[in-house]
Amino acid sequence: MTLPPEQAVHFGPYRIYPGQRLILEADRPLRLGRRSMDILLILLEHAGDVVSKQQLIARVWPKSVVEDTNLRVHMAALRKALGDGQTGQRYIVTVAQRGYSFVAPFSLESIEHSPEGVSTEPRGHNLPVRRTRMIGRQALVDSVMTQLARQRFITLVGPGGIGKTTVALRVAEQLIGHYRDGIRLLDLAPVNDPLMITSHLAILLDLALHDGEPMGSLASFLRERQMLLVIDNCEHLLNAIAPLCESILRAAPHVHILATSRESLRAEGEFVQRLESLDCPPPIAVLDRTQALTFSALQLFVERAMASHDSFELSHDELPLVIEICRRLDGIPLAIELAAAQVGNLGLSGLLSQLQGSFRLLTHGCQITPGRHQTLRATLDWSFELLNACEQACLRRLGIFRGGFTLQSAVAVIVGEHIEPNVVFTSITQLVAKSLLNVEVGDEEVFYRLLDTTRSYALEKLDQAAELPNTRKRHVERCLALMHQAQEDWEKTPSALWIERHARTLEDIRAALDWGLNTQGPHMLAIRLAAASAPLWQELSLLKEHGIYVRKALALLHAAAEPCPHLTLALKLALGSSCYHTQGSSAESIDAFVAARALAESSDNVAAQLKAVSGHMAVNLSCGHYQLALEQSRQFDQLVQCGAGDAVMSLSTQRLQVLALHFAGDQPQARDKAEQVIQVMAQSGHLSRFTRGFGVQYDQSVAALTILARILWLQGHPEKAWRTARQALDIALQINHGTSICYTLALSGCLIAHYNGDTATARELLRLLLEQAQKHSVLLFYTWGRHYAQVIEGAPELSPPTSSAGLIGEIMVTLDGGFIDNALLQRAETGTAGWSTAEILRARADTLLTDNAPDAAEAMLHKALAVAKAQGALTWELRSATSLARLWQRQGHVQRAHELLEPIYARFTEGFATPDLTRVRQLLDELQ
Repeated sequence: MTLPPEQAVHFGPYRIYPGQRLILEADRPLRLGRRSMDILLILLEHAGDVVSKQQLIARVWPKSVVEDTNLRVHMAALRKALGDGQTGQRYIVTVAQRGYSFVAPFSLESIEHSPEGVSTEPRGHNLPVRRTRMIGRQALVDSVMTQLARQRFITLVGPGGIGKTTVALRVAEQLIGHYRDGIRLLDLAPVNDPLMITSHLAILLDLALHDGEPMGSLASFLRERQMLLVIDNCEHLLNAIAPLCESILRAAPHVHILATSRESLRAEGEFVQRLESLDCPPPIAVLDRTQALTFSALQLFVERAMASHDSFELSHDELPLVIEICRRLDGIPLAIELAAAQVGNLGLSGLLSQLQGSFRLLTHGCQITPGRHQTLRATLDWSFELLNACEQACLRRLGIFRGGFTLQSAVAVIVGEHIEPNVVFTSITQLVAKSLLNVEVGDEEVFYRLLDTTRSYALEKLDQAAELPNTRKRHVERCLALMHQAQEDWEKTPSALWIERHARTLEDIRAALDWGLNTQGPHMLAIRLAAASAPLWQELSLLKEHGIYVRKALALLHAAAEPCPHLTLALKLALGSSCYHTQGSSAESIDAFVAARALAESSDNVAAQLKAVSGHMAVNLSCGHYQLALEQSRQFDQLVQCGAGDAVMSLSTQRLQVLALHFAGDQPQARDKAEQVIQVMAQSGHLSRFTRGFGVQYDQSVAALTILARILWLQGHPEKAWRTARQALDIALQINHGTSICYTLALSGCLIAHYNGDTATARELLRLLLEQAQKHSVLLFYTWGRHYAQVIEGAPELSPPTSSAGLIGEIMVTLDGGFIDNALLQRAETGTAGWSTAEILRARADTLLTDNAPDAAEAMLHKALAVAKAQGALTWELRSATSLARLWQRQGHVQRAHELLEPIYARFTEGFATPDLTRVRQLLDELQ
């Protein structure tokens, strides 16, 4: 049947609205992955009939080649999310050799009122899609939700495997929409270094923390936020996480924290909620099946047993066996899951017998029952011993992964030392079936993950088997392969999609580098990984952290017996870009680019030469060394010719020539070349195409439009300049590339809005600049933004008290002549100030007038006028002429002043409402 969109489908505790692709469980949305929802709707359309695997694959993945195994994993995940098997209720059954069938009774109901404000879309949170149905904890969840509104800081405490994460995630899931600024989940299980906690949290908050006072940046960001932080698996980082939580709570009155840990954090303001075991029937109770299944431990066992063994049915006679099994496992959810997964192999009586044998060893010589942590350990030991040798090896080696991993990654790490690729999938399937390995089903890919408890156990076994070094080596190799793929994708994939694909590898990259770059690690592999992973660190705004790894890698290369110029070159380029953005124009940035160029020249690597020269050129421009930058830009044509006429390379070098010409002061030639570049980009489809791998990593179209906007403004086209600057910003925002957003805001958007008198827009863009620069660790432009705030916001407390040297110092003079100083004046008088020379001379003339030196001021203004005319900078010409006309007006030379100013004003064709032109019009009226 076709599911009518005007009707809802009701089965068990669920109600599905097909038109909205929405499923409610007791009026609360159940978040399923897109593929899982597709599968469920198809099965409902054919309820009672068998749907073949081929039919499902053709409907759910119409444009992809998908293995049967992929469908099986999605089906298992769907069953778990629905709680298929709970209280003995079957929804979906497997029909051997044929397919799947939806078998539960259901009804169709007319939709009188569509559920409003209910969505399964992930808005304002990063919570995972539900993987399993929660059993026996709803009352606790409701209680924690109520307490959280009053307590603000709750820690769920209990032994491993007790279900802390499950409860925390369900609480958070039910609070979606209750916090204005959303919910963020921070999982500390993969984190070993306490110093990395704040950076992990910053990534989740889209925030970058600067050196010196990272907690201050975090507190400032959270101060006005209303949000919930869920911090999972805190037990190994108590000394770091407790003060962090205290600081957040003090600084941010509307932030709530829900943590999980095996012991309390012992932090100020913490409310501890202990998790007890699931309910088991008392030993002396005589219960029928219905009564017994009101106990949550039995509910979980039966559901998981039915999920792992299709034909499992709990009979009245077998009820005492299940009760005894759950009691022996102390009602610990993970232990119950591990045991239930063995029902198909052992049967209930065999399962109980095995557990009795294992636990007898555990309690031998003791008069008391084992503690819960011992119970779980014994259950893990017992489960491990039931695995065959290949499955044991697979589990051990999978413990090396810090985060989620694909089947391909698992094979890469497991294969070797007597294990062939063809047996890995079978072993992994068995590990999933036995609840030793979790499955995370995404829309496109399937990921596997070990629970923290199981992972720690697996690593211990890996070390005992003396397999740790070789497994670690294969792990580094796999990380390297993943980063090579990421590099290939980088040029052709938008940021958001690229990050979604590759960011989940970050924890494994960290682990691989931490081990590989130490004294015992595989140095060359790790060095290659440090170089290949550069795009990941940049996209996640972790340039400073990457710089630490890069320096370690370079030190190891320097000490190596055999030099490796290719790797050194890649690392030097990465170091130069990292240092430029995080330190500004430092000596380390320059040294890195100079060394990279020398290496590129010696290996005849033209592309790398261009990257090195353009990087060094960016540093020179930032320092105000415009003639050096111009000389470097003239080397590009020769390099591009050596590069066999690569179109993208040619465009990039032409854009950089525009940059150098503009700042050196040749506005007419700069504009001609800029318009040519943009025209070629538009014709070839490059305009608004995302490109990253050149220079210091700005998008080419954004950078070209940014400089054209500056040129247009200087040449007297303020309205056209603003439209161009806005176009650059729109492209940068569309591709969501942080450093490109910062670049265009810092060099054109904020400035042109302010120059044109649009104070509200200038302030809005300044706030965006500071936010993006902080988020992406672009310290250079963050510093510039704080300088701008002195003028645009009129708030010196936001900024350093004085401007700095170089380009930013010159920009500040164009915003407010009061920022003139002797160093800037010397640059203008010696011809090294380039584009800003006329404005610096004019600002100096103003100070001379204040000092009552009109003759010197007049001479300075004549010089400024001549420079502005020579540079084709009509706006600077107008400003200088205005200052000179006012001087002559005060001296009584009214006609002379009018004759100077009026022809310059007449050359403008737009922008008559801007402050500069408004002032001139007013002055001309006075002079008449």
